[in-house]
Amino acid sequence: MATTAAAAAAAAAAHANGSPAPAAPPSHAPGGAAAAAAAANPDPLKGSDRYVKVADLSSGSFGFVQLARCLATNELVAVKFIERGDRVNRYVEAEILNHRMLRHPHVIEFKEVFLTPEHICIAMEYASGGSLFTYVQRAVRLKEAAARWFFQQLVIGLDYCHRRGVVNRDIKLENTLLQMVQGLPLPLLKICDFGYSKAHFMSAPKSKVGTLAYMAPEIIRATGNYDGKKADIWSCGVMLYVMLCGQYPFDANTHAAAAAAAARQQEQRQQAAANGGGAGNGAAAGGDNAHGTRIRGMMDRIVSQPWVIPAGVEVSAECRDLLGKMLVREPDERATMEGIQRHPWFLANLPVEAVSMNDAYLRDEDYSGVQGVEDIRRLLQEAQTPGPSKYNFEGGRKAGGGKAAAAAGADGAAKAAGGADGKAGGGDGEYEDMIDEAIDDEYAANEQSFDPRSRQR
Repeated sequence: MATTAAAAAAAAAAHANGSPAPAAPPSHAPGGAAAAAAAANPDPLKGSDRYVKVADLSSGSFGFVQLARCLATNELVAVKFIERGDRVNRYVEAEILNHRMLRHPHVIEFKEVFLTPEHICIAMEYASGGSLFTYVQRAVRLKEAAARWFFQQLVIGLDYCHRRGVVNRDIKLENTLLQMVQGLPLPLLKICDFGYSKAHFMSAPKSKVGTLAYMAPEIIRATGNYDGKKADIWSCGVMLYVMLCGQYPFDANTHAAAAAAAARQQEQRQQAAANGGGAGNGAAAGGDNAHGTRIRGMMDRIVSQPWVIPAGVEVSAECRDLLGKMLVREPDERATMEGIQRHPWFLANLPVEAVSMNDAYLRDEDYSGVQGVEDIRRLLQEAQTPGPSKYNFEGGRKAGGGKAAAAAGADGAAKAAGGADGKAGGGDGEYEDMIDEAIDDEYAANEQSFDPRSRQR
């Protein structure tokens, strides 16, 4: 079985010609949101005989993540802390058990689950290069060779997950981390965050979960079950588009710009001054709708409007062809994983080792060194009891219990959403209005993230 470094080295050599220089890796030193998290979060690992805190990494409605050092191995790990009690629901259970099944160079490695008095903690591999979102944001957009480098790793990693029986349902730039490896021209990509994942032995996906900008049309319009694998492939297509174009394929700016250009051409042909008409057409193409919200507008565009490559962005014909096969609204007509991996654009510069690496990893069924399922379930059960700070022992009631229930749902039917997470989550059958409110925060926070007009290259 090829090691990560060996496979990556082969890929690096194949991609060396014409690959752009990598952007500087994002810093994990506490600052901005991380500094705020450091001030707000005490050290939950204080007194632990297994880990010691190194730094705060991120925080969100789910909880927070810290960089820690394993005292036994001296290895750096990322530890995700989720408050004990109502937040330890079926999504958390699925996240942990599904992640445990996945052992692949392009998937963040699951280490273990453990408890502190206040939190259930998930220890994972630490990726030193930050997220692909930050990488692309700094570059505005990537050259095609670099986008292919990351896309190939994304598809190989996700194909492994699918063949293991796990669909992710929240594939996006923010959920792909980068590992800097000495000697490689570009970082390695690793899929992370299985909070909305679903395994083949669970019920068929039907909840509207994920991040709107990456959400497949069938999820938005779903009234029943959908194919999670096909929805993941749509999200991969969105990721490729964003890497190449520096913006989302269905945001208002993209369509308004295309509509404005068409309106100007029409005005010139008709030799008429139609300023009001042109503006109106642009607004219509931008997705104004009866609800009058940006979010509903994006949903409408995802479901009904074609995507376009922005003017001035060079994308090869082969790459456009692959995008056209992935961003297809009818899931049964969408490219399959097998079809993507046979496409000429995907195969360009792909090392021989990469073609068969998933077969080798899928043959490895030895989980003897991985924390057992029964032990994990026992810890999950124990973690449903709130920590001391959330319980009034005299009155027998949770302190702040209403807040916890509002954030996560006392019945565990809906995962906390919005804010830093940028996710929309709804339990089966209870999602119609949640999606607007949950995604509104994410859209407002990120609508300018990939606007090339807001920064210089």
